[in-house]
Amino acid sequence: MKKMKYDLCFFIMRTFYIPVLMLLMLAACNQRPQAVIPEWIPYNESEEIAGNADHESVKMRFRLIQSRVLDKNELWRVVEPQLGKFTEEDYQRLKPLILGQDIPTLQSHICTGDLTYEQLTQWYLYRIVKFENDRNKMLNAIVAINPHAVTEARAKDRELARFRARDRRIEEQEGAALHLIFGMPILVKDNIGVEGMPTTAGAHVLKDNFTKDAAIIANIRNRGGIILGKTNLSEWANYLFNGGPNGFSAIGGQTLNAYGRRIFDTGGSSSGSGVAMAAGYAAACIGTETSGSILSPSGKSSVVGLKPTVGLLDRSGIVPLAGTLDTPGPMAGTVVDNAILFWAMGGDLSQDEWFAGLTKSLEAVMAAEGSLQKGEKGLTEERKTGLPEGIRFGVNKKMLQNPLYKEQVGILTSLGGIAVEFEPIETDLSGFGTLLSGDMKIDLPAYLEQYAPDPVTIRTIGEIVAYNKLDSLVRIPYGQEIFEEMAALEITSQALGQIRERIQLEGRRYFETPMDTYQLDVILSVDNLEAAYAAAANFPCLIVPMGYTENKGPTGLTFIARSFEESRLLQIGYAFEQATRARKLPPDYQ
Repeated sequence: MKKMKYDLCFFIMRTFYIPVLMLLMLAACNQRPQAVIPEWIPYNESEEIAGNADHESVKMRFRLIQSRVLDKNELWRVVEPQLGKFTEEDYQRLKPLILGQDIPTLQSHICTGDLTYEQLTQWYLYRIVKFENDRNKMLNAIVAINPHAVTEARAKDRELARFRARDRRIEEQEGAALHLIFGMPILVKDNIGVEGMPTTAGAHVLKDNFTKDAAIIANIRNRGGIILGKTNLSEWANYLFNGGPNGFSAIGGQTLNAYGRRIFDTGGSSSGSGVAMAAGYAAACIGTETSGSILSPSGKSSVVGLKPTVGLLDRSGIVPLAGTLDTPGPMAGTVVDNAILFWAMGGDLSQDEWFAGLTKSLEAVMAAEGSLQKGEKGLTEERKTGLPEGIRFGVNKKMLQNPLYKEQVGILTSLGGIAVEFEPIETDLSGFGTLLSGDMKIDLPAYLEQYAPDPVTIRTIGEIVAYNKLDSLVRIPYGQEIFEEMAALEITSQALGQIRERIQLEGRRYFETPMDTYQLDVILSVDNLEAAYAAAANFPCLIVPMGYTENKGPTGLTFIARSFEESRLLQIGYAFEQATRARKLPPDYQ
């Protein structure tokens, strides 16, 4: 009887339990471990600070590098569950498909099934941690991560699958379309409202400023883009102190240049967006400019930056500096990506002949895979890489001393452009600082009143100054001279209006004089050297990488046109980019 019971038990175990147990053990052996991010431990940075004390540029003499406010481990706690079982092996396998690739190429990889939006998003998150959690590589470019980024990416994968499965006859009847920004992870400067993440402008006083999506963010989401996170910036859009470094904020610490950490300036104030784009942390980034804040960091990080005509993109939900001059703008690795993001933000290029021709050719690659399309089907028009016929460039004689600038003039001439040298005229932009302060003293309290949540009780410049003084070592290590002067400023609306009108006239005169005299279409400049004039004139600017200098690092050629001529700038910039292909990824971030 005992033997029968024993045999029965053995039979049951052999038939049911042992196979199940073996399957469980096999599954456990094959199961990939959950990603675990090592803890970030703040380090003693005194040696690094001492090493920069005698830097030839005052802008590179740091007092702080690491943030005393932001806990990186809080960022990693948001990233870790999103990585799931994503490994270093996955990262390296996908790297050739993603690093340095433009948005149309990323989309084509997704269309062929070599990549998914989920993998793309995880790859960027993994890369951010890989470098930003390494004290020898960190750039302090990121201040917030979207906790739902990967979930949103999975939803995009499902939506794409549904789109591709649709009856083509229905698609043709309804004109179904997915925007080229669809599923692309985008990083956003931290003075732009993104729901679920604080919008701080880098300032301690706004660390709890949780707001709704800014209008441009809503536009991107509506077109399928994924907001990956927030980038560091020069605090208050680089309008807080004098003499200190670009790229520092109390929230994010000191941004560092990917082409030379502690060697080259990052520019300001969209420094984190420029640095993040250079390091390959997202498909594209967004910055803002008042006077040079997109052009400067784009030049310093060898990326393409567009400062649009003020008012072309909606500014609601963005922490203001000066309403007269403020505008958001795209920062990307290529002119094509810049145009795509500009279009997604609300820049109306959909009916533009050049842009339509360019994107149609890009979509033809995707159409071959039965994928993303936005307009007519089956178009295979070649990319138009040439300059507009008869285009006339204004060449600033004073800048011809720069050999790189002179070289680019020759390249544009070889492409069919007509170069006309001119002597820049003298203009009077005195009162420019007063205009900025006068605007900000009105515009910032108005923003706080409209957008700031209940925990943010401070409203005036004077109250911000007083708040910062309560803990100056953490909140204002470089002082707040500009804010103190702003708080004391007394100016009537009439006087401010007169300054505004005069500066706008002077800015236009600076460019229109040579433009009208020589029938020029575009002015050629370098980096942000003429950003103040372009801001005053409300002329759009596009900067495209033109090379690298030994002492100052990356630099860009800046194209300046009349108001609302963004398409012309993009077309010219694209032709120049294709002819030169000057942009190189930073060696330590490849």
